[in-house]
Amino acid sequence: MADVRTYTGGCHCGQVRYEATGDFSQVMSCNCSICTKRGALWTFIPPEQFSLRAGEQALIDYQFHKKRVHHPFCLDCGIESFARGKTPDGKKEVVAINVRCLDHIDLGSLTVAPFDGKSL
Repeated sequence: MADVRTYTGGCHCGQVRYEATGDFSQVMSCNCSICTKRGALWTFIPPEQFSLRAGEQALIDYQFHKKRVHHPFCLDCGIESFARGKTPDGKKEVVAINVRCLDHIDLGSLTVAPFDGKSL
C-alpha cells in the first residue's frame, strides 16, 4: 500500500523551496557519475505533484551525457534538490526528488534500491 505524503524541501541555503506529494518510502540509489558524486537518493513523481515555491531565479540547469534530464542546482549553495526529465520510455514527464533534501524525512526508514545508471 502506498504511503502518500506531502513534504516541503529545498536546497541547503534555503533559496530554493518546493512542495512534493508522493510515496517517498522507496528510493533509488543510482551509480551514475553525477549521482555517485552528489550522494543523491531519488524518487519520481508526476509534475502535477510538485510545486516550486521559491528560488526559480536561483537555479541554473546542468545537463550531461544524453541530455535527457535537467539537473537544476542552486547558484548559491550548489545543491540539486530535484531534477526534471521523462520516464525511460520517453512518454511521461517526471520530477525526480532528491529525498535527502526533504524536510523532516526519516532517511533510516526508507527502502533503498540500487540502480545501474553507470551502464546507460
